[in-house]
Amino acid sequence: MKKLYAGFHKKYPNITVTFNNIPADSEAQKLVTMVAGGTAPDVAYMDGGSVSDFASKGALVNLESYIAGSTVVKKDDYVANFTENAIYNGSMYGLPFDAETTGLFYRKDLFEQAGIGGPPKTFAEMEADAKKLTNPSKKQYGIAIFGPESGYYVQPFVASAGGQLLSDDGKKAMIDSPEAIRGASFYTGLAKYAPPAYLNSNSYDGRVAFEHGEAAMYIAGSWFGGSLIGEAPKIRDKWATAPLPQDKECATQVAGDSLVMFDQSKNKDAAWLWLQYLSSKESLRTWNVGQADSTELPPIKSLLTDPNSFKGKEWLKSFADMMSCKIITTNSPQWGQIQDRLNSNLTKVVYGKMTAEAAMQDTQKYATKLIGG
Repeated sequence: MKKLYAGFHKKYPNITVTFNNIPADSEAQKLVTMVAGGTAPDVAYMDGGSVSDFASKGALVNLESYIAGSTVVKKDDYVANFTENAIYNGSMYGLPFDAETTGLFYRKDLFEQAGIGGPPKTFAEMEADAKKLTNPSKKQYGIAIFGPESGYYVQPFVASAGGQLLSDDGKKAMIDSPEAIRGASFYTGLAKYAPPAYLNSNSYDGRVAFEHGEAAMYIAGSWFGGSLIGEAPKIRDKWATAPLPQDKECATQVAGDSLVMFDQSKNKDAAWLWLQYLSSKESLRTWNVGQADSTELPPIKSLLTDPNSFKGKEWLKSFADMMSCKIITTNSPQWGQIQDRLNSNLTKVVYGKMTAEAAMQDTQKYATKLIGG
């Protein structure tokens, strides 16, 4: 980021950017406190899922007029799936800066040892492969899943089964539909083929299970590939990626970060020049795929469809290809609270303390109280 700033400052020497580093897991709360205290920053790099929440509170600037007057930021070049979280009430309050889809990582060596020819393509194949790859006596399991993050990772399976969690406008909960329950039942049912020691962990801390061969399959975003390349070079030739197995249709999950401007900013014109510079094609390429350790997806079509974007990172191309798959709509300011409830309930399912149906029904009631519908 500071390298990008060096280029920006050379172009606009009269504008100084001061950086304030905040840990990702405490950023949202820190920004809430700053907004309440009247000390919000001019701009922020935040999780895309937080944009609508801050926008709904009047804390962010509607960027539509800035975008309309820009020759750099082209609204129609953004991938629709990546802009969903940046939009509130039909307007863009954030500029997607980096993104990822969710796919399947699998250990080729363990698949070969088990006599499996390739990655699973359907729900049924995934469960059969997970079972075949599981041998508790050797501490080998078919797939790693994580209860505390299950509300996130269950989403592609719900979508693939034909379900949704919220209506397209985000104003009605659809969590207890038969299709949503089917997707949740399948995902949580994989727990019996997962390393028990990691069921209450998270996908980042639990990544060592894949590296050490304790889990033959791993569901994650493209960030995981970068982690493996940097931290586990000894198994570089032993893993590959594939789209997530599907039920009725292919599906994925998207995540990413956006650039926003706060309404409290007293330097809005300068702030926009900084956001615009970061959102140029050159900056997006540099940040997402232009460095050895950068493995995110640039959120614009012109880079995603450029074969030069993935030179040396061909495994990343499959994540870009999944952008055509169905995703779950969670565009609601209350989604963070709903997902926390879903995480808690599905964790109980993973540990056999609740059924998937009951978990989804309870979350449906909770969501309906929050958003109505």
